[in-house]
Amino acid sequence: MHLSIQKLLVLAPLVVACGATFPAPTQRLADAQSSEHSARELKAEDQPAAKLSLKLAQEQIGQAQRAIADGDNKRADGLLIRAKADADLSIAQAREANAKVESQKAVDDMATQKSTNQGQGAVK
Repeated sequence: MHLSIQKLLVLAPLVVACGATFPAPTQRLADAQSSEHSARELKAEDQPAAKLSLKLAQEQIGQAQRAIADGDNKRADGLLIRAKADADLSIAQAREANAKVESQKAVDDMATQKSTNQGQGAVK
């Protein structure tokens, strides 16, 4: 029994040390950066609400990269979760704004076509 206690005392710190380490959130970093890139491609900078969400995502990605460099992977993980959410929100806001522009363009085109058709009907 004395030998079992010694083994436990030797192994306990190793088990705690292994469980205490938090791996670098490399996949979360890649996901957040990918969403941020997609938002920029959708011209999120041109839409005020989307621009703010994108800026928050970019700041959080930068903070997370510094946290990873400092070995604070758990904090970085949390920052990257928020960064991805903000980048995804920026994407949604940019898409919404783009859809409104396209919708208004379609309404304007329809009105132009209607007036053209009415003008042609009056000539006959």
